Amino acid sequence: MAGAGLITPLGAGWDVNADGFRAGTAAFRPVSLFDASRQRTKIAGEIDLPAMLPPTRLTAKQLRRLNRAGRMLLVAGHEAWTQSGWEPDEHLPVVLGTTSGEMALGQDYLRQALDTPRCRQRQPTRVAYSQVQRQGLDLCEAFGFQGPVTIIANACASGANAIGHAWELVRSGRATRVLTGGYDALCHLTFAGFDSLQALAPTPCRPFDAQRNGLSLGEGAAVLALESLDHARRRGADIRAEIIGYGAVTDVHHLTQPHPEGNAALAAMTAACAAARVTPEQVDYVNAHGTATPQNDATEAAAINRWAGSRADSLPVSSTKAGIGHLLGAAGAVEAVVCLMALRGGWLPPETALEKTDPACRFPVVQAPTDQRINVALSNSFGFGGANASLVFRRWS
Repeated sequence: MAGAGLITPLGAGWDVNADGFRAGTAAFRPVSLFDASRQRTKIAGEIDLPAMLPPTRLTAKQLRRLNRAGRMLLVAGHEAWTQSGWEPDEHLPVVLGTTSGEMALGQDYLRQALDTPRCRQRQPTRVAYSQVQRQGLDLCEAFGFQGPVTIIANACASGANAIGHAWELVRSGRATRVLTGGYDALCHLTFAGFDSLQALAPTPCRPFDAQRNGLSLGEGAAVLALESLDHARRRGADIRAEIIGYGAVTDVHHLTQPHPEGNAALAAMTAACAAARVTPEQVDYVNAHGTATPQNDATEAAAINRWAGSRADSLPVSSTKAGIGHLLGAAGAVEAVVCLMALRGGWLPPETALEKTDPACRFPVVQAPTDQRINVALSNSFGFGGANASLVFRRWS
């Protein structure tokens, strides 16, 4: 891993996010992007986009056409590209995960079509830029390279699946370098949908809390510059960390509910560790999916308990959704970067708002800022439709 960039409700860039996650800062506030007065929940993790986008090869006209999700992805992509020290290449694959892409543009198209059906102003641009491959193509143009663009839309596991697929491309020798990650922006349609399911909490979420009452939505983007270890060494790259394992399993149990015993979640963690050739005893930290919904957290706790065995009693676990909310398709990618930060910085990200840990958790949930050297971290991403993905990272020394 030669570079990583991100933008979250905590801010834009590696440093401000590392400080926020290390301290367990919460970044929720009243929704301002749309009218949430009719929703039960009125808070979310909103991003403050920079006033000026970073310099790239995109023209002023192309930049004007970027909507919220595309702008976030460009900010994260620029940081990852700059850190990596990469030069443009004729064949550089892009693998991105998202659940809604630029859904806000489709939402705006529909509203205008209903309110003023004879008005066509901006409608063609909305159609073109609401297609999710457009954001990947923008990255290619922004940094001057060509390559296949793959979009993975696999619910809340999308970002982790994208990174895992990119890792498989490099591991198998099909690619030397891959630009990968995930992104999703808040929009009224998504927010209202989760609210109608009564999945959103009226107060900031508290993953693994005995009195948890739902998730909080957020938005963000994370991009990783992934390359083979041999290639990185040859060019003297500043290696951030290694991805050493990936597992993906589908449980086909229910569209929105996880299997109560966490069978597929257990299988994903087991497969990732098998690929990494590590045992639960060698894992120093787990970044849990931890959405703070009653069913998800109980299921994941059961899966972690079964996977870790006797190691569960002393295995540090936390969900960084406690600080920024659930970023949907971007969640797995942002949480991957959080693991890189923790490995590189020697700390554990806490859940400072947690009040009483659910008795289902045999493992200790990190509740206060903690400095601790960790060598191996595992990150879980579990989504609707039974999509389960786990990634394993190792500190580079």
